[in-house]
Amino acid sequence: MICVAIANQKGGVGKTTTAINLATAMAAIGWRVLLIDLDPQGNASTGLGVRQGDRLHSSYDVLLGEATLAEAAVETRVPLLSIVPATMDLSGAEVEMVGLEDRMHRLKQAMEEAPAGAWEICLLDCPPSLGTLTINALVAAQRLLVPLQCEFFALEGLSQLLQTVERIRVAYNPDLAILGVALTMFDRRNNLSQQVAEDVRACLGSAVFDTVVPRNVRLSEAPSHGLPALIYDLKCPGSEAYLKLAREIVARLPRHAEAEAA
Repeated sequence: MICVAIANQKGGVGKTTTAINLATAMAAIGWRVLLIDLDPQGNASTGLGVRQGDRLHSSYDVLLGEATLAEAAVETRVPLLSIVPATMDLSGAEVEMVGLEDRMHRLKQAMEEAPAGAWEICLLDCPPSLGTLTINALVAAQRLLVPLQCEFFALEGLSQLLQTVERIRVAYNPDLAILGVALTMFDRRNNLSQQVAEDVRACLGSAVFDTVVPRNVRLSEAPSHGLPALIYDLKCPGSEAYLKLAREIVARLPRHAEAEAA
């Protein structure tokens, strides 16, 4: 199973929107997808229509060893897409894990025990911080996808994130690699958005995906209906952008047959 962490310590850059819609797009093209919600706010869970009462087990239980991934996973309305939901209990997980020797490897251990062939790809929706939850995701993942908002302050945190990735590589996970940077919330009417996009491409080159996700009201509306934007409004510019981004991501991942055998 390929594991991709979707992370950026800055909030409001489109991590959860990216996680939900990429998971939906990949399920739509035939991949068996697991999305793990690691954000205590649980927005990915809500955005896929998983009610609080249906979250019998959560990512908190998985990290604390009280449930397996298979026990915690909930099927969504999207065929081939399951989610391990988050609850507010997750906000205390970092404190509760302090005394555990293997606290940085809890998620990786849970993934290694997952049923063989149950899922082909796992997407990890990380909280907006570089704490224990995000580090667990980076230790468990083979690839990192960085959503980057096209605004000036978003650039400031990127170097810090990349430094953290390098430290994770050295200390815990030498297999971690950058899948790419996805530019989000792009406003064509704003010269700053264009400037930020150009600066990021000049700095990171081919690591930046060609697809740019625009600011789009339908992307913002979809979660309130418990639906991915790709189902809420397939033809809106945001949905079309995420479909294009999914194609680029698939092209950078191992082929479908290889993923199935992994």
